[in-house]
Amino acid sequence: MLTHPTSSVGSAPSATRPASTPEEHPLSTSDSYAGRTALVTGGSRGIGLAIARSLVDRGARVVLTARKPEALAEAVEALGGPEVAVAVAGNAGDPEHRAEAVRTAIDTFGSLDCLVGNVGINPYYGPLIDAPLDVFRKILDTNVVGTLGLVQEAHRAWMGEHGGSVLIVASVAGLKSSAGIAAYGVSKAALVNLTTQLAVELGPQRIRVNAVAPAVVKTKFAEALFTGREDEVSGQYPVGRLGVPEDIGEAAAYLLSDGAGWVTGQTLVLDGGALSQGPI
Repeated sequence: MLTHPTSSVGSAPSATRPASTPEEHPLSTSDSYAGRTALVTGGSRGIGLAIARSLVDRGARVVLTARKPEALAEAVEALGGPEVAVAVAGNAGDPEHRAEAVRTAIDTFGSLDCLVGNVGINPYYGPLIDAPLDVFRKILDTNVVGTLGLVQEAHRAWMGEHGGSVLIVASVAGLKSSAGIAAYGVSKAALVNLTTQLAVELGPQRIRVNAVAPAVVKTKFAEALFTGREDEVSGQYPVGRLGVPEDIGEAAAYLLSDGAGWVTGQTLVLDGGALSQGPI
């Protein structure tokens, strides 16, 4: 069990260590997102759209990015239209697209308070030892370099001065060996470490950085992992089912919120208990 000196955690404020004031911690402990703006990449469907919906339901305005304009238009409509959601179509690996998305959030809604890096690709299935290196580079460039570039852009444009909260979507594949999706897993392991590095660097600027690491979630992206054998795959989870996008959306809403104001540098595993009992 962790213990703390009685003079710090759990003790009354002293004259030499005054209680925190609202000015020192300007964000309240409320879960309300009223007046706040979030940018969600990969937001046209699946996990990204579920995160966006959780934030909009709590009062946020969101900017969504993805490659297909038609899918983005449908997502904006589903979230409530342009008063609460706008879209920027483009490739996450393109620096100009990332800059446009950040600029759109600030120009349209007046701030960029929350950033969700949810873009991920996995064009290769097979042993890592046989992975074509150009494909491996593409995975790393999109999943890791693109995510870092997005955070850098948001930091330069808004968060470096105003603070904010960042959430990176990693994966349990980044926490263990994963047969068939090893290249993807390596990229997600890098995102877990990126989360801790950025949390330490950006904490003094009132920017929190956390990650979620989902197991198999019922999305189009993960269909190959469960289609035709969902009962078999679900049986590996103590809770007896696969994840759904809403599971990730609710967790994201917490980690991005003021209620998680003392949480940073953490990766929250969302796996129905699978890692606790053995292989997925």
